[in-house]
Amino acid sequence: MRLVLAVAAAVLGYYSVTFSIAQVVVTSDPELAFRLAPYDGRITAALSEALSGEGATPQDRARAERLAKQALRQDPTAVAAAATLGIIADGRGDKAAARRYFTYAQKLSRRDLRTQLWMIEDAVERGDLPGAVRQYDITLRVFPTMGELLYPVMAAASDDPLIRVELVKTLAAKPLWGENFITFVSGNGVDPQSTAALFTALRRANVPVPESARAGAINSLIAAGQIDAAWSYYAAVHPGADRRRARDPKFAQATESPSQLDWTPINDGSGLTTSIQGGIFDFAAPASVGGPMLQQLQLLPPGSYRLTGHSTGIEQAAGALPYWTLRCQDGRELGRVEVPNSGVAGGNFSGTFSIPAGCPVQTLLLMARPSDAVSGLSGQLDRVELAPAR
Repeated sequence: MRLVLAVAAAVLGYYSVTFSIAQVVVTSDPELAFRLAPYDGRITAALSEALSGEGATPQDRARAERLAKQALRQDPTAVAAAATLGIIADGRGDKAAARRYFTYAQKLSRRDLRTQLWMIEDAVERGDLPGAVRQYDITLRVFPTMGELLYPVMAAASDDPLIRVELVKTLAAKPLWGENFITFVSGNGVDPQSTAALFTALRRANVPVPESARAGAINSLIAAGQIDAAWSYYAAVHPGADRRRARDPKFAQATESPSQLDWTPINDGSGLTTSIQGGIFDFAAPASVGGPMLQQLQLLPPGSYRLTGHSTGIEQAAGALPYWTLRCQDGRELGRVEVPNSGVAGGNFSGTFSIPAGCPVQTLLLMARPSDAVSGLSGQLDRVELAPAR
C-alpha cells in the first residue's frame, strides 16, 4: 500500500510540476508547453493560435485546425481555439463558418482581440452600421489602447451621415473612451465640416463636448478656409453671438482652450505675460519688450466700427502706450486705437475702424510698445467692445 501511495504521489507530483512549467512557458514557447501538458485545452489552443499566425504554411494551418478542434473537445470554453478556427475558415473564404466560430468566441469572452477586430470588419462588409459601431464600442471598452488604431477609422467613417447617427447614439451612452475619441476627432477628422456636424449632433443629444475639442473643430474649419461653417458652429454653441461685433466684451466667457473666435491671450515666450481671470485681462511686459498681447478673429462686414473699452493700472510715457490694431487676413492694417493712461478720462478709451470690401476676415490685436520704464508695461482691461458705429 505504501508503495502504491508513493507511486501515486510521484505521478501527481510530476503532472503538477509539468503543468506549472507549461503555464509559465506557454506564451514564449507554446510548442514546449503543449508537450508538457497536451491534455490542457487552453494550452492546446495557444499552440493552434501560434501556428495560424502570419507567415503560416499550409501545413501549419492544417495542424492548427486539428489542434483547435482538439482544444475545444478538451475545453469548450477555449476562446483562442474558436477564434483560430474562425481565422482559418475566413482564409478559405468560408464566411458563414467563420462567423459561427467568431460569434461563439465572442459569447465566451469579449477579451479576444482577434475576435473583436474580425467582428468589426464583418459588420462593415455586410453594411451593418449599427453592428459595426457596437463592435467598435465593445472593443474600445475592453481594449482602450486600441484607440490609436480604431479612432482614425471611426473618425473617417463619421463622415457618413448614417454612421454618424449610430455613433452619436453610442456616445450618448457615455462610454469610457468617448471623451478621448471626441478630442481626437477635433484635430484629426477627415473633413472639418463633418467634425462640426458630429459635434452639433452630439450637442443636440446632450453629449458634452470638451471645450478644447470645440475650439479645435472651429480652428480646423478656419484653417481650411471654411469661415462660414466655423461661424455657424461657433454661433450654435454660443447662443447670441453676433457676427457684426466682437464677442465677450467683459471677458466673462474666458476658457483655457479658446478658439480663434474667442479672446486669446498671447504668451509667446518673449517675456510678455497675459491672462484672463475673473472678467479681467491682465498684462505685463518687461522693459524694452513689445508685441501682441491679446487677439480675436473677426468676421465683420464692410463698414465703420467703433472700439470702446476701459483700463486700469496703465501708466506710461506717450510713446510707450499700448494700442489696438485691426488687420485684414492679407496683412493690411486698417487703423490703430491707442489705449491712454488709465488716469485719463477715467480709464475709458475709444476709436474707429473702417473695413473696406475685400476684407472678410480680420484680426483685432492689442499690441504692447517697448517701454523705457524700469518696471516695464503693466495694466488691466475689464471691457472691450467693437461694434458698428452709430
